[in-house]
Amino acid sequence: MNLQHWRYEIDAHKIAWATFDKVDSSVNTLDYATLKELANIIDTAEYSPEVVGLVIQSGKKSGFIAGADITQFQHCKNPEEGLKLVLYGQEVFACLEKMEKPSLALIEGACMGGGFELALACRYRIACDSESTLMGLPEIKLGIHPGWGGSIRLPRLIGAFQALPLILSGKGLSAYQAGVLHVVDYVLPKRECENAARDIILKGLALASFPHRLISSLYRMSNMTGVRMLIANFIRKQIAKKTVMQHYPALEALISQWQKHGVSEDAYANEAASLVSLFPTETSQNLIRLFFLQTRMKSGAKASILINHVHVIGAGTMGGDIAAWCALNGIKVTLQDRGESYIAPAILRAKILFEKKLKLKHLVMAANDRLIPDVKGDGMRHADVIIEAIYENLVAKQEILKQMEQHAKPSAIFATNTSSIMLDAMNTALSDPSRLVGIHFFNPVAMMQLVEVVCGEKTSDAVIAQAMTFVKQIKRLPLKVKSRPGFLVNRILMPYLMESVKLVEEGVPMERIDQAAVQFGMPMGPIELADTVGLDICLSVAKELTEHFGGEIPKALLDKVDQKQLGKKTAKGFYTYHRGKKQTQRIDCVVSICIEDIADRLIYRMLNESARCLSEGIVEDADMLDAGMVFGTGFAPFRGGPMQYIKTVGIEQIRARFKALQEQYGKRFETDDHFINAIS
Repeated sequence: MNLQHWRYEIDAHKIAWATFDKVDSSVNTLDYATLKELANIIDTAEYSPEVVGLVIQSGKKSGFIAGADITQFQHCKNPEEGLKLVLYGQEVFACLEKMEKPSLALIEGACMGGGFELALACRYRIACDSESTLMGLPEIKLGIHPGWGGSIRLPRLIGAFQALPLILSGKGLSAYQAGVLHVVDYVLPKRECENAARDIILKGLALASFPHRLISSLYRMSNMTGVRMLIANFIRKQIAKKTVMQHYPALEALISQWQKHGVSEDAYANEAASLVSLFPTETSQNLIRLFFLQTRMKSGAKASILINHVHVIGAGTMGGDIAAWCALNGIKVTLQDRGESYIAPAILRAKILFEKKLKLKHLVMAANDRLIPDVKGDGMRHADVIIEAIYENLVAKQEILKQMEQHAKPSAIFATNTSSIMLDAMNTALSDPSRLVGIHFFNPVAMMQLVEVVCGEKTSDAVIAQAMTFVKQIKRLPLKVKSRPGFLVNRILMPYLMESVKLVEEGVPMERIDQAAVQFGMPMGPIELADTVGLDICLSVAKELTEHFGGEIPKALLDKVDQKQLGKKTAKGFYTYHRGKKQTQRIDCVVSICIEDIADRLIYRMLNESARCLSEGIVEDADMLDAGMVFGTGFAPFRGGPMQYIKTVGIEQIRARFKALQEQYGKRFETDDHFINAIS
């Protein structure tokens, strides 16, 4: 065989080892060339008398197989060419599945999308017990669904009730979770995986226990014709509680495909045809664009030095959760505050996070050991990064910076999590202001992917590069932004939130306002979002922004803060909360306004501010602005971000709508040269 991307070796036990190591790539992805070589390997192993079985593994440190190479589908000239490519992948995996000789996928690291579909086509699967091992079918996040048999083989393996929610959410499984669900046959330490693979190929697996066989029979029943309609309708109702399904056509396409064809052989051709029909949709194109923007954001983190020790000052909600997230991702963290009573709640929250994310006791214990309470601040002397996360007060933050400079080692990076104070006001307390960078996390830290890396006028390029790399190291998306009031996300988000409060003042029910935003595609309505962030924090940022850019703060927000009704944290804000859960309130609408007009008032305030930020160079370009708003606020991903939404609707139509809104509601909807320049 003439192999470029694979290595093929036969060991002393007559087992063929196929090692995937794609040339000129840091990760393994599947395309026509790599699939063609795999097909040759399968044929050779199957028909060679000196081979008793086939093991497929990765030669990359980055993981098993990251999935299909999406660009190959973008380069297809027509749907027929795309369908041919999908069907070829199905044919290769079908040959793998139908091998008379045993096949085994030895999985370590990322095993996603097409890589997971390949593993499912093998007779056996072993997962390496590593924090980096993750497997799943994330295609739904690209506005498509699996096309190489994943939507058939996974329900066949673990049943529809287990498989469909995984496929429809795009969530990944850790090695431990995959073992519990019997997606893999064994989860083993790395040192034992190769020997176990040999044993399974040579001896097979022991007969499954009676409970496992019983569960497997129930799995098969869930795919039966008479049951599928009930399950499909149930799943539709569950998804509709969280998502507006018409915004994501791949959801209904996958459910309908499974409901009609189940896991039969006919389902493969229909899976392929359905996938190809989804690629040209606006939703898919926008989501694929965002996928590549994530790659671009990560590529900006180029510093080679990894962070081993982080010191966080301030154990409140943000500081404590930042510390926990860093510890979760393998970094030693010292957490400082005025006393143990201030640190204890953060340690408790961290423990809950570790148990939720890591599951296994030894991993949870290791993460707990990495998070060290440090009332005296001794860790400051040894830390590579020191993050200030105290309350928003310039003088107090400057005092902290002076202490950093006095005690930290010369190479340590000074970072602030401020959400509104300018770095060039803070860094005047330092003799070397080039060391200060903003590393601005969003709440909740464990859920929000975006972190703004804020650059002051005097922040050095080396410090910015190291901060970007640190953010990537803790599995977050770094976005470089200029230090201007509100930076990017808060500056664009605040007019949106203020407009929602203005609507409340006009008598529009809060539920209707939130409903309009959710129907547009936002993950949460603006009123509930303000309550979640904290109305005091919203007011603080609003004051900062109106001081610089003008505008008015709605009286309703001022009144709520004066009354100490600060949102979810005080159990009352605009909504009332019981045990953290929002209580519904039914109020008749006293003004006549349709839900589309509500959405326009909210979203167009964001569009105007987005254009201003772009014209001022707060971020590098429109792509990075869109990425920041999608990953930092959840701006309707299927719409691609604010600037992409403007392009989709059309510039002239957007301008006409702005003019109508300005005539009806006043100057806050006025556009000027910045808007024209930014969208042109």
